[in-house]
Amino acid sequence: MKLTMLYSFLKTDIEEIEKELSRAIHSETALLKNASLHLLQAGGKRIRPVFVLLSAKTGQYDIHKVKNAAVALELIHMASLVHDDVIDNSDMRRGRTTIQAEWNNQVAMYTGDYMFARALNYMTVIDDPAAHRILSDAIVELCIGEIAQIQDKYRFNQSMKDYFRRIKRKTALLIAVSCQLGAVTGEASPDIQKRLYRFGYYVGMAYQITDDILDFTGTEKELGKPAGGDLLQGNITLPVFFAMENRELGNKIKKVHEDMPKDDLQQIIDGIVKSDAIKRSSMISQRYLVKALEQLDTLPASKAKKSLRDIAIFIGKRKY
Repeated sequence: MKLTMLYSFLKTDIEEIEKELSRAIHSETALLKNASLHLLQAGGKRIRPVFVLLSAKTGQYDIHKVKNAAVALELIHMASLVHDDVIDNSDMRRGRTTIQAEWNNQVAMYTGDYMFARALNYMTVIDDPAAHRILSDAIVELCIGEIAQIQDKYRFNQSMKDYFRRIKRKTALLIAVSCQLGAVTGEASPDIQKRLYRFGYYVGMAYQITDDILDFTGTEKELGKPAGGDLLQGNITLPVFFAMENRELGNKIKKVHEDMPKDDLQQIIDGIVKSDAIKRSSMISQRYLVKALEQLDTLPASKAKKSLRDIAIFIGKRKY
């Protein structure tokens, strides 16, 4: 089943979000507009705006109000990807050339900044200082997470705690506040806001761990980028931690560097896939998903609650 089938009743509102995203990145400066559209038109799961809308359904849903938070969250996510691609010197994203590869680093950095600024434009429409504080705090943590990732590259003696702290800041918090801000803009009760924040946090952790697994088990066509790319860039992910418990494989992993021949890297990827690292990582991801689903237990029955549950389960099984 496709992910979009899990929230098909939001089809009209999701289409409105897509139109608003196009309006958001419009610019009279052709270079800025074309660079922004280059990433927007590459697609993406739009999981953050979907979580915003579904969470708003737990309160007083008004698409004209909640869409501002949904667009802001997706723009911030897109901006972080553009900056990521510069830091990682990545050529491919979502099956297309990255902005930095299509143009250059300078254009990419300012395009990312432009998306961040447009996100703030949309948030100012929401007349609630709490919503602004929630989002700004999340962006601060996101930046700290990005810096941590740079500092941790090829640092093979880092702890697993470093990894979990890093993915919390880089991925989980933005998904958590997507759920929280949906509930806030929908004026849901404080208890529901907290539960949806925790739901998003646990889903976000599972989402990133699954991403890190797919970096080894997915194909370039499925991933939209070369398999093993994260390891080649020096990112030590959960499967790598488990694989390094095997001394022989661990010694090979510690020799990974950005100019490593493709065949040598492939041998290491094959070793990680054949070890128990993927299975153990999947089990950790599943534990987070169980915690996420527990947060939904006390919410009133609704289409939105069912979709949130179905999406969480989908994330645990996804292949791309």
